[in-house]
Order: sequence, then structure tokens, then C-alpha cells
Amino acid sequence: MFEFIRTHQRLMQFLLLVLIVPPFAFFGIDGYNRMGDDPTSVAKVGGHAITQQEFSQAQRDQLERQREMARNLNIPFDPAMFDTPEARTAALDSLVNQRALTTYAVERSVVITDERLREVIMAIPAVQEGGQFSKERYTRLLAAQGYTPEAFENRLRQDLSMQALNTGVGESAFAPRAVQAMIARAQGEVREVQEFIIKDDSFTAAVKLAPEAVRGYYDANLKEFARPAEVKAEYVVLSVEAIAASLTAPQEEVKAFYDQNIARYRQDEQRQASHILVKFEEKSDRAALKARAEDILKQVKAPGADFAALATKLSQDPGSAAQGGSLGSFGRGSMVKAFEDAVFAMKEGEISNVVESEFGYHVIKLIGIKPGKVRTLDEVRGEIEKEWTRAQAQKKFTESAEGFTNTVYEQADSLKPAADKYKLKLESTESFSRAAPPRQLGHPRVLERLFSDDALKAKRNTEAVEVAPGVMVSARVMEYKPQATKPFEQVEAEIKSSLTRKEAAALARKEGEAKLKAVQGSAAAIEFGAARSLSRAKPEGLAPDALRAVMTAPTTKLPAIVGTPMPGGYAIFRINKVSEGAASEPGRQAAVKSALDRVQAEADFAGYLESVKQGAKVVVFKENLEKKGN
Repeated sequence: MFEFIRTHQRLMQFLLLVLIVPPFAFFGIDGYNRMGDDPTSVAKVGGHAITQQEFSQAQRDQLERQREMARNLNIPFDPAMFDTPEARTAALDSLVNQRALTTYAVERSVVITDERLREVIMAIPAVQEGGQFSKERYTRLLAAQGYTPEAFENRLRQDLSMQALNTGVGESAFAPRAVQAMIARAQGEVREVQEFIIKDDSFTAAVKLAPEAVRGYYDANLKEFARPAEVKAEYVVLSVEAIAASLTAPQEEVKAFYDQNIARYRQDEQRQASHILVKFEEKSDRAALKARAEDILKQVKAPGADFAALATKLSQDPGSAAQGGSLGSFGRGSMVKAFEDAVFAMKEGEISNVVESEFGYHVIKLIGIKPGKVRTLDEVRGEIEKEWTRAQAQKKFTESAEGFTNTVYEQADSLKPAADKYKLKLESTESFSRAAPPRQLGHPRVLERLFSDDALKAKRNTEAVEVAPGVMVSARVMEYKPQATKPFEQVEAEIKSSLTRKEAAALARKEGEAKLKAVQGSAAAIEFGAARSLSRAKPEGLAPDALRAVMTAPTTKLPAIVGTPMPGGYAIFRINKVSEGAASEPGRQAAVKSALDRVQAEADFAGYLESVKQGAKVVVFKENLEKKGN
């Protein structure tokens, strides 16, 4: 247990993101348990339905992840790219894979013990306080996400079961050493080259487009110049967060809450301990292990013995051994019972007798005791105020949701009455198309209603749409530009420039191929630039296609000549010298091994997953897959 908690911190953080922070990456316990013949299901895996609702949520999550990625990279984002049969199939494949693995793990009784589950949960940073697991914080965090500890723990147990399957397959993958060495040598191979570049730009002036070419391209590619329908809109958002921001917790209620829930703010006694572990192994001789632990006990109790140094040398718990056996501070309920009972029966500075637990034999030293205390009102005031405002905001949101919905419907020619009544900010947008909406209006149901005939022609408020738990949006079209094709005059220069670049590139390539043929006959036919050395690992800025041409060119006879198109022109390379890479260069073969093992693991897992899916009897209902989710 101690080793796992200390050596899997990154896994703990990943589990926190995937399992606690909503929305869930896949679907929860309810989704797995739901069975039956729902006529709207998009697929069935082992008799378990994947509903339209789950499928639509997966598509929305996919879209939002891509939108966020594009935003971080500062590149344009087009949601229409994901409104395709291929994108819908990819989203469904992800759900099917997850469901098949879940079913397989359950049917094969892949068991995650209570102890393993507790280890994982205790190590999640978000449920720790002062570096230690906090049951109060854990319960509050789950409650804030609408989950009970039982539901979350069931879900976590399932995910750990699937992880056990994945790890088992992945860790069995390896690439033969001969292959590793061959690739390592190829990675390190260095070629000395000279280059001759024929640039596209040098042929631009020679391009003479036929008068009808530009117009002809326009007429033949009208779809390329289509401008989608666009709207300018205004909108209001009713949300729990907005309501909470307007509330101030009365201090008398804060004090009353504190007094009524004083037990929540009681911090139990913490104990700091170190240990030396003699670990149980499969089919181990328990008597011999205990004798070893007794010998260690004699050593640590010897006059002048250094417990930390002995723990570093002798303990079989790598996570704590490196820290001199230190386990840090912990309260009751954090360790296995036998270990915990021993620690809480000791005096400060005392060394225990040999203690047996399910992990092995322990020799324990109690380093210190931190008495329990009750946190003061001032210490927890901020927590209580936040909890109070959240609860009151949720209550007000629930009370307001129906009225908000009715107001935007009954006074459909303006959103101002709803904004005034519920003290909301009336926001507005610039022009946007359905394929590229602002984030606040990007929900599929909002877009469907905003681009409906009623909203576009009559400019009526859309109905209030709940786009997320505790968030409702209503919008209204202020200005509408129907779909149209950009006039020829507007794009003529753009087309002319594009066609000119293509013609210039074709001329450069023709010239390059002619020179290549000439230089293959006589190395003196052209004047190459200065020599430089390249390798796959160090391309020195050479474009990927050009590097591939250089590194794969036959070199049985040197110099070797090779030509290739490249961005902005055509290049001819003369390869003068080849130096074979050393497979044993420090770090290279290890990096190659890691990459090959990863590729092999991915291939093995893909095959494994396919066999799991075949056993799960996957059925896809294509007619439902093509339906748009509401």
C-alpha cells in the first residue's frame, strides 16, 4: 500500500480529472447497469444499451475538447468538421470500446480489493488536507458533483478493473533487440549532402493565365466560395454561479451552521510514523520472514542505532525506504487495521515489536503525535460561506428556472424582461455561422433553435435550454444574413493568385526534373551549395518529404543524386558521404526501445480489444446513429 501511494502520483491526478471532475469521460454506473431494448439506442454491447443521450453527450464532449485545443493553439476551429459520418462513428467507437471493456472486466471477475480502492482514493490530491486524506473533504467534493461515495467508489472500482486489463496487455509488449538495433542505427545514420533549390517564385512572372481560366475555376467550384448563413444574436444566461455571485451569506447563519455542525470541523489526532517492511511474497516462508523482521528489530533497538538509515537499507517498501521509512502524518482510518492499532497504542519515540499486516512484517517507530483539535469559526468561515451561497443559489436557480422559461416564451420579442426580472446581463455577439458559434451559444440544442425559421424570420426568443447542470440559456437573433455565394469580383484576385502559384510550382517542378536528369548524367551540370550533414534525428530544418528523399536514396554508388518537390520549390540533392549510426549511442537504443514497445503495445491492445468486442456481440443501429441528438 505504502509503495503504491507514493509511486503513482501522476495516476492519482489522472483519476481525479477523469473520475471526479465532470463531465465524466465516458458513462457512469447507471449507464452500465441500464439494459433493455430502447428503440432509440445507437448500439448494444453484451446486451447493454448505449443510448442516444450518451452518444450525444460523447459528441458534445468531443467537440468541446477539440474547440479547447484549437483555442490553446490559437488556430481556427470549424465544428462542421465533426458533423460528419466519420466523426459520429469515431465517437461511437469510443463508447463501444469502453462498454466492451467494462463488460469483459465484470464477466471475468477482475476484482479490485477494498484495500486497493482505499489506497487510490486516499492519494487523490483534491481530497487531501495538509497532505493527508480528509474524509470530510472527500464527502463534500462528491456531493458537489452530485455523487454519493458509494456510486463514485463503484465507478472507480470499474475503471481500475479496466486499467488492470489494459496494463496486463501493455506490459507484455516488446520489440526484438535486432529490430531495436537496426532502427537505432538508421536513426543515427548521417549523410553529407549539397543542395540545389529551384524556387517557385522565380517562375511567377512567366505564368500567363488564360482570360477564361479564373472565371472557369470560379464557375466550377462555387461551393468553395459559399458563405454560410450568419446571425448576430443577443442572449441571457441563468446559472447557479451567477446567482451565487450576487449572494452574501448572513453571518448569523454562518455562526448557526458552524454550531450545528461542529463535528465536521473536528480534526482527529494525527500521528507521524516510520517503518521498516519485510514484505510477503507469493509462497514465501512466513517463519523465515518473521525471523528476519525480529533480527531487524534487534538492530534498530541496539544502542546508537539510526532507524532512518536502517530503513533506507533494509525496508522492502521502496516508497518510504527512500525517505528513511517515513510515512508522514496520518489519522485513524488511513492505514490497515493491524498497523494502525499498533501506531495508536505507542508513545512518542517508541519502537514497536514486530507487527504483522496483510503486506508483511513491520517494525515501526512513532516519530510524533499531533493532538486533535476543533477548527475555529474564523478558520472555516470561508468554507461555510461558499457552501451556504452554493446551496442558496441552487435553490434560487430551481425556483427561477420555470419562471425564466415562461418569461422568455411569453415575452418572445425581447430578452430584456427576463434579464431585468432575474438581474441578468444581456450579452450580444458578432456575426457567426452555425459551424463556428461563440462558446456560450455552442450547445447543439441552442444552435438548432437559434437557426430555426421561427428565430430567423420572426426574431423570437429561443426557448430556454439547459446547456449544463445549473445553466440555462435563451438567445434571440438580432440580424440575419442568409447563405450566399461570394460574388466573382470579390474572389477574383484570390483565385488568380492561387492559380498562378500552382502554375509556377508546376513550372518549377518541370525545370527541376529536367535539371535532375542532366545532373545525373554529369555532376558538373549544376552548381550545388555548401555541404552539410543531416540525419533522421537531426534534420537541420529540412522539410519532412525532402528529408525522406535524402535518407532513403540508394547510396551503393557515391555521389548519389536525388530530386524531390518541397514547399516553395523543387530541390536536387547530391549525397557525398554516408556515416552509419551507432546502435549503442547512449540513450538512442533506449529511446527506440521505448517507442517500439509503445507501438507494439498499441497494436497488441488493438487486437485484444477487437477480440473483447467480438465476445461482447456488438450491435450498431445505423438508422439511430444518423439521427441528430436533441
